Amino acid sequence: MTLTPSLKIPKKPSKKFISNLLEEHYHLFNTSCSISQALPDPLGIARDFRDDKIALFCALFSYGNVRAIMNFLQSCNLHSLKNHQISKCTSKSYRFQNNEEIQDFFQSLINCNSLYHTFYKNYKNGSLIEGIYALQHLLYEKLSLNTKGLRFLIGKPYCNSPMKRWNMFLRWMVREDCLDLGLWKGIKKSDLILPLDTHTFRVSQRLGILKRKTYDLQAALEVSNFLKTLDKYDPIKYDFALYRIGQLKLISS
Repeated sequence: MTLTPSLKIPKKPSKKFISNLLEEHYHLFNTSCSISQALPDPLGIARDFRDDKIALFCALFSYGNVRAIMNFLQSCNLHSLKNHQISKCTSKSYRFQNNEEIQDFFQSLINCNSLYHTFYKNYKNGSLIEGIYALQHLLYEKLSLNTKGLRFLIGKPYCNSPMKRWNMFLRWMVREDCLDLGLWKGIKKSDLILPLDTHTFRVSQRLGILKRKTYDLQAALEVSNFLKTLDKYDPIKYDFALYRIGQLKLISS
């Protein structure tokens, strides 16, 4: 993969400039070789298993340093989760979650019947966000513990958080290309919300895509709505490109 060392961005980029930039970097980064030992990503583990429960486990623990995330996920007994076996997660702790909390969350996923059906019912009767809320409620119902660490991990329904990890999980599940898994059918790609993180937030502001200064759900929706003007059927295909541009510091602030 050939990386542009530093992108020259006009002070006020035109829509055509932004469209060409994102399209070029979509084709550059949305390839199977864009996830590697040199550029690791939790999606790589999700791709190895191709299972929605493992994908959700990977997505929700995707906070912090990417190599710390990968080390943690690789230490977990994810095969038992795929096989729905009653087993312990072999990892001891990760940042805000101790061993007991991780075990409880691991078991709660094993005890869930169908993540897809829970999401799809509420998505069809409401919205994508309502589907996320339904999954959060399902996980809380299956937990034995009620702790700050688990509340951080799963998130709080009906708040104004950008829900980055949940929206990333849905991108993995709904889209299908060289990166995303496309395991869940019947959900419109155009309904997806950008998994806004610090990298995509900064890059979106620099490109003039995002005017909002607060990192919240409204900011994620604002960027998503702009991306729909570039591709109304698959706007979130540009997410990984935005993320890599920010992560690799290809543009200055």
